[in-house]
Amino acid sequence: MSVTTKAKNESSFGETVRVVVHALIIALVIRTFLFQPFNIPSGSMKATLLVGDYLFVSKYSYGYSKYSFPFSPPLFSGRVFGSVPARGDIAVFRLPKDDTTDYIKRVIGLPGDRIQMKEGLLHINGEPVKRERLTDFVGEDPCGNDAMARVKRWRETLPNGVSYESLDCVDNGFYDNTPVYTVPAGHLFMMGDNRDNSTDSRVLSAVGYVPFQNLVGRAQMIFFSIAEGTPAWQIWRWPFAVRWNRLFSIVR
Repeated sequence: MSVTTKAKNESSFGETVRVVVHALIIALVIRTFLFQPFNIPSGSMKATLLVGDYLFVSKYSYGYSKYSFPFSPPLFSGRVFGSVPARGDIAVFRLPKDDTTDYIKRVIGLPGDRIQMKEGLLHINGEPVKRERLTDFVGEDPCGNDAMARVKRWRETLPNGVSYESLDCVDNGFYDNTPVYTVPAGHLFMMGDNRDNSTDSRVLSAVGYVPFQNLVGRAQMIFFSIAEGTPAWQIWRWPFAVRWNRLFSIVR
């Protein structure tokens, strides 16, 4: 090998290393400050989010805290550069009772709101939320069983005009009738769209009111989705198991 050829090979290798290092730095910056990937492990947000959905969560939407900014300095004892979520947002947050677990739910109550369920119907500040009956949801059972199922589906519209679908597995479910929850200052009331199969703010002993500083980010887009029970790494099953119609869909 000539000296010239050896120098060219070393230069090419060095350039490759620099490109890889730059790519890793860019990816780290994006994940730290902008978007973080999450996957959906349970059916509490069906039919909006399904088990096997992989989505990007924007970390900048609500500002930064020790839960959204890893290895954060003491500066991040609360939230900085942030804003209060809008009612109806789907947000990832760190569970207040166990600050190692991330949950994803919909923002239903803002500070000062009074939230109550009456006979399965959501009430906000004493007023029932507008609800319209849709055709039944048919698919992977949202009620906790393994088989396919058919359950009631509704379209709810919050006071700010945000609409979404909710599921009702059973009439007179355990949390279909609740006391009035008054959301404290600096907190949010979070609920799953799959109302009878969601551990959320209605369960004060498990989730309760979610402090602003526990927010990780806002769910933005589904970038991958695969059938429930199918590992994403089994690429030979993708042609039949990937939910192609859900790829790159916006989360609402």
